[in-house]
Amino acid sequence: MLAACGDDGSMHAPNCTEFGTAVDISANHGHVLVVSKADVMARSEKVYDIRGTAAHTHSVTITAAQFQALELNMTDAMSVTTVVDAHTHTVVVMCA
Repeated sequence: MLAACGDDGSMHAPNCTEFGTAVDISANHGHVLVVSKADVMARSEKVYDIRGTAAHTHSVTITAAQFQALELNMTDAMSVTTVVDAHTHTVVVMCA
């Protein structure tokens, strides 16, 4: 497992329930996705609107099984592709 950097600059093993998540959105131009520790621990499917400051929106669905994988710190288990009018982003959620 790769080390992650905490807010205080310390290094630690990624842990979604302790440190939350980090998100990478490909070809990003203002989209934002925040997956909270509470969402991970709830393990219930959830649909997120990732509009952020972009002029359009995308929906990202994280399934209960994906939340369970995040809760178990399986940082390579969460990748979703979202398409709107042939405009695509790959969204990766990983443990921070």
